[in-house]
Amino acid sequence: MRIGELSERTGTPRRLLRYYEEQGLIFPSRCANGYRAYDESLVDRILQIRGLLDAGLPTRIIKQILPCLNKPRVIHFSDATPEMIATLEDERDRMTERIECLVRNRDAIADYLDAVRGDKRPDAAPEASTTP
Repeated sequence: MRIGELSERTGTPRRLLRYYEEQGLIFPSRCANGYRAYDESLVDRILQIRGLLDAGLPTRIIKQILPCLNKPRVIHFSDATPEMIATLEDERDRMTERIECLVRNRDAIADYLDAVRGDKRPDAAPEASTTP
C-alpha cells in the first residue's frame, strides 16, 4: 500500500510515518519508481509504535524493544540484557510518577469544579427559603 492509505488506516500523518522510517522503526520497501510500499503488517506496527509513544517511551527505547513485539500487547523478549531491563524499569518508574502526578492534578481539578459549581449543579437539591 502507499503512504496515504497507511496514513488513513492508522490515523498517522504521512510526515510522522516518514519520521518513523528515519528513526528505524519501520522499513517500507521501494518500488521501481522510488515510491515507498508499505506491507499490511505495518498497520499493526504503526499502532504499536503510537501506543508506546503515547505511554511515554522515547523512540530510542521503542527501537530496541520493537523487534520483540509480534502483535499488539504481546511481548517476546527472552534475551534481554541487564542494561535493557534497567532501562525499561527506569521508564516504568518514570511513567508511574507521571500517572501519580496526573491523578493528583485530575483530583485537584475535580475538587475545584465541585467548589465552583456549588449549588448550581443540576443534581443539587434547592435550598429552603428562609423568608415567609
